[in-house]
Amino acid sequence: MLVSVTALLGATLGTVSGVLTLCGLSLLCKSCKKGKLETGDDADPEKAKPSILHTLTQFSVEKLTEPIQPQASLKFPKIYRPKPSVTPQEVINYKEHGPAKDTSIAELDTCNQATGCEDVFSLPRQDETPCTSEQSSPMTTSSSILYPKLHFSISLHKESGELHISIIEAENISMDAGCEGYISGCVSVSKGQKHAQTAVHKLAARVQWREELVFALPVEGTKGTDGLDGEVALSLHCCNRFFQNSTLGIMRFKLADVSMMLDADCWVDLQPPKEEVTSSSGELLLSLSYLPAANRLGVVVMKARGLQSDKLKDNIDLSVKLTLKHKNAKLKKKQTRRVKHKMNPVWNEMMMLELPSELLAKSSIDLEVLNLAIPGTLLPLGRCMLGLHTSGTGLQHWKQMLDNPRKQIAMWHPLYT
Repeated sequence: MLVSVTALLGATLGTVSGVLTLCGLSLLCKSCKKGKLETGDDADPEKAKPSILHTLTQFSVEKLTEPIQPQASLKFPKIYRPKPSVTPQEVINYKEHGPAKDTSIAELDTCNQATGCEDVFSLPRQDETPCTSEQSSPMTTSSSILYPKLHFSISLHKESGELHISIIEAENISMDAGCEGYISGCVSVSKGQKHAQTAVHKLAARVQWREELVFALPVEGTKGTDGLDGEVALSLHCCNRFFQNSTLGIMRFKLADVSMMLDADCWVDLQPPKEEVTSSSGELLLSLSYLPAANRLGVVVMKARGLQSDKLKDNIDLSVKLTLKHKNAKLKKKQTRRVKHKMNPVWNEMMMLELPSELLAKSSIDLEVLNLAIPGTLLPLGRCMLGLHTSGTGLQHWKQMLDNPRKQIAMWHPLYT
């Protein structure tokens, strides 16, 4: 009995020790294997097993480095080169030689956008500048305009009481071929006026007369002209083939100043004649602008005011007729739309006229306000002239337009019947 118990106990202890031995060996193997794995992870981190801190999902990121280059979307505008519709000799020469070809394309495009229609245009904004670059060829300005010059001398004959004015020559005369002209003189004193004139000669750029105009002075003139109250006027006149006389220029000086001009060669610039002082029949508001690159003159007929009401009793149907003239030739005619039943009509219409810069000095614009009183009958209410050969607001407005190209210049003009 004792032997069996001892054997059983020994077997049990042996089994327990064996189990413990096996467990110790297995733990030792596991610890050795774990140490090897950690050592391998330090050497090659890319082969490390995923853990809680490392996600099992890996994304495949592909870099796209495509160069970005802007694509130019430029559209070259259509270059518009106007053809003058006038036929004087200056325009023929202009067609042969033409303007400079290095004109900016953007400038011409802007001008074409501003002049999209030929006859009637909407009123542009005041802050809008149609063109931004200068013309390659110099444009005519008001400061470069040459007025006719007169060369004369004065002598006083105290014995006979006569004033002798020797007309020698005249220069810078610009008129049509075939026109004739003469110089007239007028001495105005308290007792009246005395006139004299030279012979008629064919006009050219320079004309020589070498004639004397003799004026009889009052009795006080025998002692000198210092105490005389009067005026002397010398005028250059032109008569065309239709026997129409016009004054090209005039100069005036006082009789009291004659003593300072005796026996001396005098050169004077003849100024355009002033308009006769007449009652105005209303006013017309106009805006002028000249585009040198496109050779276009823009005339904006804006509105009118103060029209004579006695001529607008039957019917009110108002319009403005525009005529472009070069010297005495009519080049272009245009007319605004009609405005009915308004004493102060508003048109706000732009008319574009093709006019080379070489012709600006010798061109003018005639505007006339018309009323359709009876169907088929236009009644003129008043007119105004603009140009370098006019006077008053017409001359002032034209000069401002020449001195400020590509700008809108607005001004009121009185209307005369």
